[in-house]
Amino acid sequence: MHSSVWDTIHRLAHRFNEHDDALGLGQDEQWSLQVLKIAEETGEASQAVIGARGTNPRKGTAPWENAHAEVADVAITALVTLARMRPHDAAEYLDQHLAAKSANFLLSGPASVPAPAEPT
Repeated sequence: MHSSVWDTIHRLAHRFNEHDDALGLGQDEQWSLQVLKIAEETGEASQAVIGARGTNPRKGTAPWENAHAEVADVAITALVTLARMRPHDAAEYLDQHLAAKSANFLLSGPASVPAPAEPT
C-alpha cells in the first residue's frame, strides 16, 4: 500500500486518539468504540447494496457507486482502527497478516467447489 495512504491513516488515527483522549476515554474504550464504528460502516455498505439491488420497495434504487463509496469507508475505518491499536507497526502487521491469510487461496491453484452434502 502506498506510504501516503498509511501516512493519512496514521494522521487520522492520531486525530481520533486526541479527540477521545479529550473526552477522557481510556484505551480499551477507544478501541471498542472504533471497532463498533467498523460495524456501523458495514451496515451502511449493506444498505447501499440493498439500494443498488432495489430490494426495498420503499426506497427505490440507488447507483452501485454508493456501495463502492461505502465499502471504501469500511476499509478506511478498518485501517484507522488497526493504526489506533498498533500505532508503531500497523502497516507491517497488515502485510504479514495478509500474507498468512491469503497463502492458502493464492498458492493452492484454481478454486474447486465441493459438492453439497446429501440430506440425511
